[in-house]
Parts: sequence; C-alpha cells; structure tokens
Amino acid sequence: MSRIFASMVLTASGAQAADLGIAKQFFPPDNFSAIEQPQGTPPAATVRASDGHILGYAFSTYEVSGSVGYAGRPLDIVAAVTPEGIIAGAQIVAHEEPILVIGIPREALVAYVAGFKGFDIRAGAGLKQTSDLARGPHAVAGATITSTVIRDAIVRSARVIWRSRGAAAENVARLDRETLRRSSWQSLLAEGAVQRLLVLRGDAAKMLGTKDNEPDKPFIDLWLTLATPPPIGESLLGQRIYESELARIGPEDDLVLIGATGLYSFKGTEWRRSDSFNRIEIIQGGRAIRLRPADHTPVEALRAAGAPELREIAVFRIARASGFDSTKPFRLDLDLGTPAAAAGPAVVSLDYRIPDRYLVAPVVAPATALPDKAAQSAAGQAPLWQDIWWARSYEIAMLGAMLAVLGGILIFQDTVTAHGRFYYRLRTGYLLLTFVFLGLIANAQLSVVNVLTFIHALLSGFRWELFLLDPMVFLLWSFVAISMLFWGRGVFCGWLCPFGTLQELTNHLARRLGIKQIEIPFGLHERLWMIKYVAFVGILAISLRSIITAFQFAEVEPFKTAITMKFLREWPFVLYAGILLFAGLFIERFYCRYLCPLGAALAIPARMRMFEWLKRYRECGSECHVCARSCTVQAIHPLGQINPNECIYCLKCQANYFDHDVCLHLKKRAARRQPLAAAAVPNTASVRSKGTGDAT
Repeated sequence: MSRIFASMVLTASGAQAADLGIAKQFFPPDNFSAIEQPQGTPPAATVRASDGHILGYAFSTYEVSGSVGYAGRPLDIVAAVTPEGIIAGAQIVAHEEPILVIGIPREALVAYVAGFKGFDIRAGAGLKQTSDLARGPHAVAGATITSTVIRDAIVRSARVIWRSRGAAAENVARLDRETLRRSSWQSLLAEGAVQRLLVLRGDAAKMLGTKDNEPDKPFIDLWLTLATPPPIGESLLGQRIYESELARIGPEDDLVLIGATGLYSFKGTEWRRSDSFNRIEIIQGGRAIRLRPADHTPVEALRAAGAPELREIAVFRIARASGFDSTKPFRLDLDLGTPAAAAGPAVVSLDYRIPDRYLVAPVVAPATALPDKAAQSAAGQAPLWQDIWWARSYEIAMLGAMLAVLGGILIFQDTVTAHGRFYYRLRTGYLLLTFVFLGLIANAQLSVVNVLTFIHALLSGFRWELFLLDPMVFLLWSFVAISMLFWGRGVFCGWLCPFGTLQELTNHLARRLGIKQIEIPFGLHERLWMIKYVAFVGILAISLRSIITAFQFAEVEPFKTAITMKFLREWPFVLYAGILLFAGLFIERFYCRYLCPLGAALAIPARMRMFEWLKRYRECGSECHVCARSCTVQAIHPLGQINPNECIYCLKCQANYFDHDVCLHLKKRAARRQPLAAAAVPNTASVRSKGTGDAT
C-alpha cells in the first residue's frame, strides 16, 4: 500500500519513479539489451548487455532511500550504477524544491544531475578523491542545500544498491562502511568495539626476567579497535582526521587504531630507521601482517566523549591486498622487549573481533514496501542532516554567538538603551553583521516558503530531519519561535532579517546624503498594512491547491533575488528587487511595512506573546510624538500606542524613553526639579553680608 501511495504522489508531481526504462540512455546503445523488472531489497532493475552479462543496476532514489527534498516533498532521481561501482548516469524525474521551481534554470539542474556520470562510489563515506570527476559536480549556484540533498540521494542510494548486489553475489557478510553515527567512549567499550590489554610492570618483569620495584603500576595500557566503520572511526578521530584517512585508502582497505599509555611504547624508536614496526604485529589465521611507518598516522587525542588521555595514538592503514579481512577475528601481538636468557618469549596478545552490529548480512528478498527509518538504517542510510551540521559547525558557532548577544540585548534592553550612543552603534554593527554573515555568507534568509513547508509538514506527516537539513535556518526559526512568546514577531524582522537590514542600512545612508523622506499619512498607512496579510493568506490558500503555484506567488518576496542569489537572476526579478530597495530610500523599510507576507505570517502567532517590555509615559501621544515620528516602520499610533503586529522591536523608542535631551517627560521632570534645586541653594551674597555684620 505504501508503494502504491508513493507512486501516486510521484505521479501527481509529474514523475514516474517506477519507470526505470529511463536508465537505458545511460548505456551504449550498441551493447544494451534489456532492463529487467525491479526486484530485491532495496529494489533495483538489472541492466544486461546483448551477450547477457550485467551492465549495471538501475534504481529510483525514492524507492531505495525514500528521498525527499528540503521542502519535504518527494525527490526522485533515476540512476544506474555499474558492478564496478561507477555511476552510469542519473536523471531527475520528480521534485518540488522551491529554489528549483523558480530561480534556478532548468538547464543548470539537468547538468548538475547528469554530472554524476562517472562518479566512483566505491570509497567510504566522506572520501575526498583526487580528480574533479571523482568528486562529482559542483553544487548548483544559489541552491547549496538542495544540491546537497540531491547529491546525497544519488550517491547513498547507489552505494546501497552496489554493496547489496556485490555482497549478495559473494554470499558473505560485509563490513558496514556507510552508517554514520556518533558514539561515546563508554558505548564503544560496552559493545566491544574497543578492546583493552593491561600489562602490569610486575608481569612484564617476570616475562623479561627482571625485577621491578613498582609491580602494580601499568607497564603498558593498550587499546585496539577497527576504525573503518564510521561510528567507530569518526567518533574516535573526529570528522576531519577520519575523512583524511579514508581518502588515503582503497574502497576495501581498513583502518586500525592503536593507543596506549604507561611506561612502554608500542611503537618504540627503531621504526624511524627501519621499514616496519618491530614491536607490534597483526596476526589473522596463519598470516602475519607487519605494520609499516609509511602506512600510519600519529593522532594527538581521541575525540569521543569520555575517552581517556593516551600517551601515544596511531592509525594504521591496512590494504586488502595484504590478506587482511576485517570481518574476521584477528589479534595484535606486542613484543615487550628482549628477555633474559632464562625467560620465555616476552610477547603479549590482544584478541579482537568486530561486533556483529558493524556487519551487514547478505540478504536479498522481494521488496514489499517503501523503506522506512528502520529499513534505511539497515541499508546504511544515516541522516544527511548530521553531515551538514558537522560541515557547517563554524557557521553554527557564529550564529549561536549572534543569538546569544541578541538575547542579552533583549533581556537587558533597559540597560542597553539607557546609553543612547552605545545602543545606536551596537545596533548598526549588529545589522551589518546580519546582512554580511547571515545574508551574503550563510544565506540564512527566512522566507514564507519555510512557513508553507512547516504547515504542509504538519498536514502530511511531520519529519524533523527535513527541517534539520539547513542548520542555520533551523536555529533561526527556533530562536524566532521562542522570541515571539516573549517579545513578539519584531525580533526577527528588526534584527535577523538580511533583506530588512539591507533596507534599513541603505535608508540610513540615504538620510546622510540628504535624501528627503516621504511621510505616509497614518490613516493611509494603516490601510496599506492589509496588503501583506492578504498576500500571506492568498499564498497559503494557493498552496493547499498547488504547492508549486504557491512557490511562484511567493516571489513577492525579493529575498531569493537579493540575498540567496545575490541579484544573479533574470532581469524582471532583479528590477523588482531594485524597485523595492529604491522605494526604501524614501520610505524606511517600505517592503517590510506593506508587502512582506513573512512578517504577516509571524504577526499572527506572535499575538500570544506573554510579556509587554516596551515602556511608555502618559505624555506619549498626547503631548509628545517624537517616538511616533522616528519609528522605523511607523508602528506607533499618533495617540501613543505601539502596534505589536507592526513593531519590529528596533528599540529606538526605548532609547528615546531614557534620553533626557529627547524625551518630553524627562525634560518636564528636570524642569520641575530645577526650581527646587535653586531654592535649596542659599544666597551666598546675603550670607556673606550677614556674616560680616555679625563680626562687626
């Protein structure tokens, strides 16, 4: 039933995921014979040559891995992989990605997907190849996250198909080299992924025929693990070192990690002058595998949470050509040194076997349903969002610092705005950082498209991993959701919107250049507010009928043109964004005031805010209109009330609230106190005169 439903969804989206006949164009026509019916788990169709031998396996990424796009809608790509692990070709057949529906030329998308032809998928996850073809095509400009999703759908699905068919043909279990998962040190110990050998100084002395005055202290505390599986290797080494080591081995080679602390070194010093380590040796069956200096990398520290501090750590690269089979037991022999004449061999051994959870059994059965989360896990499908978060860790840290600073500004807003010059400099600096970092560098511009995606996810089946694909947008939305409860919708609009900050900064520049501002009568201003609410309701209503059409109407937002694609679009879109910015030179934040559907979408739930932080005096609106005239978006009524639906929380009114040179209330209070202060000071001339008379 789920397979039928998926086919219906894809057909409605304009694609036929089950039509793997598309894959015939990926192979030379003079050698192509037929494409068989899909079978097995995961499902794939065997492509045969005219002489009957297998050319490759055609598959649908949606059928294999349940691939969906960043918008949460089905993303289906028909591709084929050869028995040698080379992608024969790929073609996208269904998607509803907003950035690709409007904004990215269709030719760019077709070229990007077709560029995976010739991609070698036999290397481990995260492998950095040496040739441009092996790395695959570059991301589509302006659609980095969507490009990552497409790349992941093609490469991961191809790896699953290739490994499952290859392992089934050999009828043997294989090492799971695809599953990505972070594990702590204690978890790795508990499951047996890391093994330990502790040799006390007293035991070593007996084996060497010597004496030791501290027999209970460690001679060597040795740790051993097979670091090839990503949950082990990446957890212990960290992503950077792990991927670097993978890039230096072949698709069937392995990594062995050895670490130790104590008095004795497992590497010694002779290896610097010889071609091998003379103290350690791997034994498997009747085969001895010597470890060479050229195949090892020293490591400073283990990265797994709770890992001990070790004196020396090294990763050893072991080629499959040496006869080493990582799926079978092996042992590490450690030579403790040259024993005395009466002593026996001074060699200790540490046995190791990779836990079964890191092995994939050769099972191929008829497909019965689309892969769910459990099936994806069994097929080695790790969440893509984890890779993206690790890759963007520096940007995430920067955003976290920005949000922490903004949270401090909002919480301690009275202290911040009480120092007017400091506040204005702080705000200007923050706006510049928002535009440059969030906008130009991180492309973290929230959009009404995100709101539509969230609403449709609630209606059709919510999946957190879809929203985790873009960590910057996810963190921004999380902060905005929390801030709406305390301060209303204006926190995002006034501080974190790159296009909004661009409007405000350009308007400030225009004012400095002497450009006269246009004042909209408040009555007309109130009526123009409705435009953005009508725009949002209309886009939402259209999305219930057609999400693609809704994405087209969402182009009322210039965000994609000005921020995401940096004006590298067709001239009508560039002209539209330019007109809005030009209008903003005369009417501050013109677009934010009257046209922004995202602002309208945020204003509706923001009415649930719990606190009222902005302070007002009784003179506000009745005697004084300074704040109303200086409000960035004209959100203050002539009678003095602040409209929370329109307020962008810029805090200018609060800076005026504490400014003794601007606020009428503070001026009047100072004037009332001045006569009292004058009366409290005695007349110095009369006092001096009176004092002189008394003396006389």
